[in-house]
Amino acid sequence: MYDLFYKLPALQLLGVQIHLHCFDYGRGPQPELEKYCASVQYYPRKTGISSLSLKWPYIVHSRQNGQLMANLLKDDYPVLMEGIHCTWPFMDSRFAARKKFIRLHNVEYRYYQSLAKHTGNFFKKLFFYNESRLLRQYEKKVAARADGLWAVSQEDAGLYRDEFGASAAHFLPLFIPPWQVSSGEGMGSYCLYHGDLSINVNERMVMWLLRSVFNRLNLPLVIAGKNPSASLTRLAEKQTSTCLIANPGEADMADIISKAHINIIPSYSSTGIKIKLLNALYNGRHCLVNSATAAGSGMQQLCHIADTAEAMRQRIEQLYHQPFTLQEKEVRTAVLQQHFCNNTGAKRIVEWIWG
Repeated sequence: MYDLFYKLPALQLLGVQIHLHCFDYGRGPQPELEKYCASVQYYPRKTGISSLSLKWPYIVHSRQNGQLMANLLKDDYPVLMEGIHCTWPFMDSRFAARKKFIRLHNVEYRYYQSLAKHTGNFFKKLFFYNESRLLRQYEKKVAARADGLWAVSQEDAGLYRDEFGASAAHFLPLFIPPWQVSSGEGMGSYCLYHGDLSINVNERMVMWLLRSVFNRLNLPLVIAGKNPSASLTRLAEKQTSTCLIANPGEADMADIISKAHINIIPSYSSTGIKIKLLNALYNGRHCLVNSATAAGSGMQQLCHIADTAEAMRQRIEQLYHQPFTLQEKEVRTAVLQQHFCNNTGAKRIVEWIWG
């Protein structure tokens, strides 16, 4: 994940010694991490039925690990937990007096609400709704016990303050790669939707675009992403102006974004910040989003916003014949440089933890 990885060198440059504890999902040790950390330790995640609980969210309960807890208790260093997923120590009384901070990647209960709403599978819907219910209770408990919560969007920080009473919730922009705005001026070649197509809300959004937006547009659309389903593949194949690219590599994805004329990035969820939006802003031309994508991102002025199928069709038709200008690129550069600075973010973390 960009945010976690690029946080490491930024903190290291300020003299912070990082002891990284992470869960291994089968890829094994990553030597690159050792360049920025004093130590790196790996733990297995216990998945499956045995990690289901009537009391605790699955994403948290499945990350219980006795060895991890024992290792954390060997010292009294502040603990920064990446995501609600990794906050099990909050439930352990031995950590009650420990300085504990959370990097909020999402308002998880709302994210799981969205997953439940947009899946057609009954058992997944039941699981997602129950997970959302448990997460809402759990996030409220965690908010009361954290010394600091650092959200990736203004909206998420505000929700934690307003709904959970978390006065220590603050906005901390994403840590990102050393990108420079490389958006090509002039005209691109197609409209583009890209994302993880194995996630049901992304698949549903693409299907909506095909059925409700591009069904009345005779413009080329490229869909690129991870593990598209057979049903999505069949639907895309029915559209003569649509091309589906499954599992493009990193270099291929960068090339696809650079050649697009409109990056279309609507979302069902307003929590978190979409890294694909930042990728498109740094490396693509026009960005067309809905209000949910733009909410809390601070990027509204750099995007075109449309919330209905008709509004999106009209904006696509307009933008497809509108060159991306040098002036737009300069405005984008100024806003992004002001908003995203890994060094500034690292200094805020140091100040919040050590004063």
